[in-house]
Amino acid sequence: MSESAIDKHQSVAQMDDELLPVPKHRLHGPGHFLGLYGAEHVAATEFVIGAAFVAMGASIHDILIGLLIGNTLAVLSFWLITAPIAVKTRLSLYTYLDRNMGEKFSRFYNGANVLIFVAISAAMITVSATAVRVLFDIPPQIYPYPSNVAFAAIAASASVIAVVVAYFGFNVVAQFATICTPWLMVMFTAGGMVLMPALNETLTGYTTLASFSDFVNLAGATVFTGINAEGEPGIGLMEVIGFAWAANTFAHFGLVDMALLRYAKKSVYGLCTATGMMFGHYIAWISAALMGAATASIMNLSVAVVSPGDVAYYALGATGFVIVIIAGWTTANPNLYRAGLAAQAVFPNIARQRVTLVVGAVVVIGSCFPFIYRSILPILAYAGLVLVPIGGIVFAEQHLFPRLGYKSNWYRLKGVKDNMPALVTWGICLVFGFGLNLINIMPFVYLFLPTWVVAIVCYTILAKQAGADKSYPAAEQREADFDRQVEQYHAELARKEGHEHVKDTSGLTKLIKAIWIVVGLVVPAVLAWRVLFHSPDLYEYYVNRELFYEVTIWCTLVYFVFAWWDLQRSKSAQRASEPSAGKQAAMPS
Repeated sequence: MSESAIDKHQSVAQMDDELLPVPKHRLHGPGHFLGLYGAEHVAATEFVIGAAFVAMGASIHDILIGLLIGNTLAVLSFWLITAPIAVKTRLSLYTYLDRNMGEKFSRFYNGANVLIFVAISAAMITVSATAVRVLFDIPPQIYPYPSNVAFAAIAASASVIAVVVAYFGFNVVAQFATICTPWLMVMFTAGGMVLMPALNETLTGYTTLASFSDFVNLAGATVFTGINAEGEPGIGLMEVIGFAWAANTFAHFGLVDMALLRYAKKSVYGLCTATGMMFGHYIAWISAALMGAATASIMNLSVAVVSPGDVAYYALGATGFVIVIIAGWTTANPNLYRAGLAAQAVFPNIARQRVTLVVGAVVVIGSCFPFIYRSILPILAYAGLVLVPIGGIVFAEQHLFPRLGYKSNWYRLKGVKDNMPALVTWGICLVFGFGLNLINIMPFVYLFLPTWVVAIVCYTILAKQAGADKSYPAAEQREADFDRQVEQYHAELARKEGHEHVKDTSGLTKLIKAIWIVVGLVVPAVLAWRVLFHSPDLYEYYVNRELFYEVTIWCTLVYFVFAWWDLQRSKSAQRASEPSAGKQAAMPS
């Protein structure tokens, strides 16, 4: 190896891993993504979004069919748009933009992300505060602004704790979130099962359901009635499809989830997002709506103002407080962390801690206002409208440019200061998208589609004028040299880190796993089944429901203790295997 090659290799080794493509030996199989998306998309937002569909007046048939179609389209978007680009580049979107769009574009993009992640974080913390509110007998917050000082104090306190944890203890929170997924799935389903007999009794006088058609009739008459909160005909099938598809446009069309899917061995693993879309955004939304409607009936309130804390309490008893707090916390903390990182990218000369505190201060204020969490569905849709043009720009570079003979990395090859075609395209798309929204010629949930197409067309034309179709032999040779250095560096990393994942198969670990699965998941599911299908009258219903409440809270405690113990034993076994694996890899063949 020549001296210059050695220098280049050392410079690659000194780079932050986030600035380099993911090496092959760190890629994951489908199981990783099935769990990952299940964890991320079964969250506190489901309580809010489920109730939002009720308040907007969706009918039961539109919900069952529309959510199925919309979430299928979302899964296909992850598979066909996000995953191929993530697997091809092996970069996060943040790194890709920094390398290909320039500092100015990156700062604007990260500024938009700060606003979006702050809003999501504030909404999730407010959701958690609604659970704590019930414990202190604070009145429901039915106005857009806080109407009770104690509620504002609770929300602000929860925000402060979340900011501190997101900054100092993010790894622990991330590990904790991984074990929450199975429990959240069971509890969201169980909550709907527990309250369904009460709903049925108010409609028919009976507490049991004989068939699926009975469920459809019940949900159509009491929950998804087709009449909105103002007493007028509600949204239709196309709107339901659009809301489900648009809820994650910033992640799939907007390519934010390149950060996750760059670790996939194959792009087909984009289909693994179905665990999040089909459970979190289908079953959990419907179940949450059923719980919300039943709670509204019990409290004599509109479902539009019933808080997630009240819903969870009536559905799950004391366990409801736990699910709302955990679901809100595990969603808010990663977004707070992302907001801090994005803010630091906007202000690179300011210390990360100071930037995080500033972002946290905004979240503290925002979490006191209930209108933010009640507006989460429009917030997500408009966030997609802001970020989707970036996805269109990257899509054009990675899929269209090679077919047209353009250079995907023309900006780096040409060596200009800023990618002006990208900046201009983004500006045009924002005017175009929000302009369409102002003139109201189509539902706003579908605005991301024409905006994405405009981004692709505009950027392709402007990039050609800027030199994307030209050749840059010297720069291309430097890029090729750098890529070879990266491959060599990754080969060395593979030799050092390359070891199989070791599973702890000891008897104690198997017993621990069996306990959290059976006691923490199976027992609550069986008790919820008993409430739904073995409550022939109101007396038996109340007896079965109280038994579910009393036992499930203890099952929850057992679940988290033993699931955490299982996780720690698995990590210990993996750490114990690494030194020997490293030595074996280092031995000469």
